[in-house]
Amino acid sequence: MLLLIQYTLIFASVLVLVALGGCFSEHSGVINIGLEGIMVMGALGGALMMKYLPEGAAASVVILLVILASVLAGMIFSLLLGVAAIRFKADQTLAGTAINLLGPAAAVVLVRAINTAESVDNVSSTVAYGQAKKAFIMNIGKFEFNWFMLIALLLLIGAYVVLYKTRFGLRLCACGEHPQAADSVGINVYKMRYAGVLISGGLGGLGGLVYITAGVSEWKFENGVAGFGFLALAVMIFGQWKPVNIGLAALLFGLFRALSNVYTGFDALVALKIPSTVYNMLPYIISLVVLVFVSGKSRAPKAEGIPYDKGQR
Repeated sequence: MLLLIQYTLIFASVLVLVALGGCFSEHSGVINIGLEGIMVMGALGGALMMKYLPEGAAASVVILLVILASVLAGMIFSLLLGVAAIRFKADQTLAGTAINLLGPAAAVVLVRAINTAESVDNVSSTVAYGQAKKAFIMNIGKFEFNWFMLIALLLLIGAYVVLYKTRFGLRLCACGEHPQAADSVGINVYKMRYAGVLISGGLGGLGGLVYITAGVSEWKFENGVAGFGFLALAVMIFGQWKPVNIGLAALLFGLFRALSNVYTGFDALVALKIPSTVYNMLPYIISLVVLVFVSGKSRAPKAEGIPYDKGQR
């Protein structure tokens, strides 16, 4: 049971971070379905930082630099979506799809280039970071506490405060609801949308880092992030684009995802003799069922996905 709680919290942390990223982007008026690719690039930035940090580095320094690397990698990569959707008014769904395809491919090419430069015979797409990963983990009895659990909770609270209690958040939401009205009172819609996309990239990149450090000490980037970016979108929709609801939805989806890892520890589940592939499919099946019943009643920001034209009223 303790292991189930542990995995549920870490997977929920991933989903909270990435879904919040999508929430900020869509509240600004930009649909970001490229979260999958952004997660991969953020994971790559954090993994490479962990790989090259000296072994004697203090835990606080490791945590700070690794998080900074993953956030910056995610933000830089998300600019591709920002420029395409905001500057060139490209179709946001197509731009996000392109980012999802580009992210894993670019990560594999970069990692193989780095590995080949270090050893001609090493053509793998794997990055090992076992030593640095220990900085994020603290054992409390038999429970393996990951600092990302606390970080995700703090960012969830921070997202609520920023969106609903600050001038920046109100302006961001205004740009996603009625950009023409926002522009008429002096809000720079383009800047606010870039801000939303950059925040989305930073949170998505951090979510990618949390995902690859959840239970392993190395990551093969050919594997991507196993659809977690799309699962986070389902969490965001199920949570109605509201931080508190997103947190609760993430716990639910995280529980089903954790079951696929630890179901063998429950005699009742083992006795059912259900194939392991069914448990692996469970969170995605649940997401489909949830979206079928929720999507019709959900209310997305009115102007999301619509390119803003300053001259149009």
